[in-house]
Amino acid sequence: MFKPTKAATVKEYLQAVPADRRGAMEYLHAFIQKTVPKLKPYFSYNMLGYGAFPYKNYKKEMIEWPVIALANQKQYISLYVCAVVDGQYLAEKYKKELGKVSVGKSCIRFKNVSDINIDTLKQVLKAAEKNLGLAGAGEHAKK
Repeated sequence: MFKPTKAATVKEYLQAVPADRRGAMEYLHAFIQKTVPKLKPYFSYNMLGYGAFPYKNYKKEMIEWPVIALANQKQYISLYVCAVVDGQYLAEKYKKELGKVSVGKSCIRFKNVSDINIDTLKQVLKAAEKNLGLAGAGEHAKK
């Protein structure tokens, strides 16, 4: 897994991404901001987060968790979409339309931006902005 050791901001995180992936990460960062401008970007949990909602973690602590998160991993890019519509995670709901991706609950994994259907991703992000949070997450709030 890609772990920038000194990043504390969005800019530092993007600068720490290896050159062969940096363009894709910068493109996705800009795409997310343009698509869901109400979900403000920030650096959190060693990834880029957009918006937030209260979430009870595995330690039973209430924390602020990103509605959307973008992370560069060793073998792929991960895009987390923490939103549920009609009891179904958005990433899983749109799995077949998203393109050449691997999906697990809220995580969309892909190697290249060209692997993902950008029009469908835009739909997913806009739906997440309106339905932020995970099942059982409690009261939802935007950051």
